[in-house]
Amino acid sequence: MLDGASIGLKVDVDTLRGTREGVARLAALLKKHAVPATFYFSVGPDHTGRALRRVFRKGFARKVARTSVLKHYGLKTLLYGVLLPGPDIGRHAREAMRRVHDAGFEVGLHTHDHVRWQDHVAGADAPWTRTELERGVQAFERVFGFPPQSHAAAGWQINQHALELEREFGFKYASDTRGAEAFFPLLASGPSPCPQIPTTLPTFDELLGRDGILESNIADVVFRLSAARRHQGVQVFTLHAELEGGKLHEAFESLLVKWRDAGAKLACMDDVRARLLESPLPTRAVIMGEIPGRSGTLAVAASV
Repeated sequence: MLDGASIGLKVDVDTLRGTREGVARLAALLKKHAVPATFYFSVGPDHTGRALRRVFRKGFARKVARTSVLKHYGLKTLLYGVLLPGPDIGRHAREAMRRVHDAGFEVGLHTHDHVRWQDHVAGADAPWTRTELERGVQAFERVFGFPPQSHAAAGWQINQHALELEREFGFKYASDTRGAEAFFPLLASGPSPCPQIPTTLPTFDELLGRDGILESNIADVVFRLSAARRHQGVQVFTLHAELEGGKLHEAFESLLVKWRDAGAKLACMDDVRARLLESPLPTRAVIMGEIPGRSGTLAVAASV
């Protein structure tokens, strides 16, 4: 059913708990099935509790109710940055991150401060954006001993300044957007040489609680969606260390097995990049738009 189809696996790691616990579980699962993936790490302070300020954002309260945030993230994590100081993930979980790279997985930069980036970058100016991205790059290099080669923006939030910086910093590719196909971002200075490889499939947390979708059947839902889109080219699935590395672990393993048995080729994001660049990519502007199951707006490719 999916013979020859390529599906890139992208793991976003947002929190200290996700880095310490979920990452190890996911790495072990992926090794068990001999499946590659790319882990994108948050490398600065864990201020997850501050995300609760989004309660007045359209759709956020419904998403929190649907996905049982307390169950997946834990009370302590939800207090970081509010009633508890936000621990520095790069300092407290450095060895956990390095073990993933040492095990042969590709690693990239997710963000420095996840909540700060996600809540402010869309409207930020050039100095703010440069400061935040440089903090992330420097903290990543302190952990791994080399600079990141790719970037996956927290919450799929980005601005034109950050897209310019991805070009300036020489990233091989980025995965900051949502959409159906890869493209070169159109900047004020012209097309960026840093391709955008968007997440094409809905995430587990976007689907849970909608239209009768439960933990017990979510793997079937995502598998059917990927099968329906098999002719649209390379697909990308984003998972989260806090979810698929936690309570949704069995559901994700079920999805992996379904993909493998259907003949899909599962790949890390750099392998996806290499395959995509075998053919010319279009140039698209990056704009903000909405998608089902996700509160607020996020980065997408503009229509032609």
